[in-house]
Amino acid sequence: MRSSRLTATVVGSLLVMVSGAALVVPGTASATGGDDDRLSWGARSLGRQVLPAGDGWAAAGPGTTGGSTATPEQVHVVRSRTELVAALGGDNATNRGNATPKIIYVQGLVDGYEDADGRLTSCADLADPEYSLDAYLAAYDPATWGRVAPSGPLEQARVRSVANQTRQTQINVGPNTTIVGLRGATLRGLTLMVDTANNVIVRNLHFADARDCFPAWSPTDGDAGNWNSQFDLMSVRRSENVWVDHNTFTDGDNPDSELPVHFGRPYMVHDGSLDVTHTASRVTASYNRFVARDKVMLIGSSNTVGPDVGRLNVTLHHNLFEGTMQRLPRVRFGQVDIYNNHYRLSGTGFGYALGVGVQSAIHAENNYFALGSDITAADLLYDWDGTVITVRGNWVRTGRAPARPVDLLAAYNAEHDPDLSPDAGWTPMLRAGPVLPAPLVPLVVQALAGAGRLPV
Repeated sequence: MRSSRLTATVVGSLLVMVSGAALVVPGTASATGGDDDRLSWGARSLGRQVLPAGDGWAAAGPGTTGGSTATPEQVHVVRSRTELVAALGGDNATNRGNATPKIIYVQGLVDGYEDADGRLTSCADLADPEYSLDAYLAAYDPATWGRVAPSGPLEQARVRSVANQTRQTQINVGPNTTIVGLRGATLRGLTLMVDTANNVIVRNLHFADARDCFPAWSPTDGDAGNWNSQFDLMSVRRSENVWVDHNTFTDGDNPDSELPVHFGRPYMVHDGSLDVTHTASRVTASYNRFVARDKVMLIGSSNTVGPDVGRLNVTLHHNLFEGTMQRLPRVRFGQVDIYNNHYRLSGTGFGYALGVGVQSAIHAENNYFALGSDITAADLLYDWDGTVITVRGNWVRTGRAPARPVDLLAAYNAEHDPDLSPDAGWTPMLRAGPVLPAPLVPLVVQALAGAGRLPV
């Protein structure tokens, strides 16, 4: 009985906190003009909300306020790609330099393949005249081309095709921006690119199917080669103080499981869900759902010791990883705090959860792992040339067996060499609210994580 009352109390208090009682609304949230006066009070308040103090790495330094100080003229409701680009500054090629505070509400479906006339373009429309997949497959078949990287006019035509797609489907976000999805809002077929754009908030959006029309064949990637795609659902690069909250990331109606096989390898058209790379830092990802995706979150894109050292600091809390395969996350260099996340992992193709990369410093605390019968606790970590990880308070349930506390590091070290060491060398200090005991995590995360849970 006492446990039930505790659970109800914790869940109830978190529901209140997430649903709006803890909203921080600087300035005047009810200003008229622009599109502000057409929004509900809840939507206006959500647009003005800033990241709570202490809520993860994005609260460091100046904190994360997004577009909360936007004037009424810089409050927009968008329903198409054209309107989204206009609200971000007007020119997709230069929008990432637009530092004017702005609040953008997404209504309905915004498709990255939509042209200025509202017509949906296709991969064929974006292809260079000298490129076709059939020609590419014929030219670079390993049986005749060998295991060397594609080169020559056809590969150059593929690269030009990728550039065409980048101009169309990569939507560039500038500093001091808040993007909020209204009820049911979806960004489909596009990459939300936060590059050299500090102080950005993205909330309550359903991201779906940022497909790459022109994947590259990499014959030396792995033992048998791999297809690699370029476009993430959301990418954070060279930016600080970014809050990604209450979003859902999926492949939509184009899952990897239904894609063809070429050269004996799956023809991968999807890359990451939410990647943090190229010296980005001070990022908090909270209450998101990552569903049925292969590559989820890459933190740090290169093993090269250089500008990423001291960067790539990220907090992940109260996120759901469901039916995902790898990079949950994979980390290089950064101090990454991973606490109170719920992992529901099973199925053919699962690789690992936490990737311990070069000079990474992961602190994984009070997470809950629900595993299929074909996955064990020893499978949850993977050594990507890292050396240390701190784990504490994590619970694992395998198949129908009871959940129990498990030392993830001991389980990994018992079956793998070389051993990873137990001290990542730092203690997280930026956490908002209580750190829940791991057994309560599924209740809270299932109830609160993902798009559609916020009051808009």
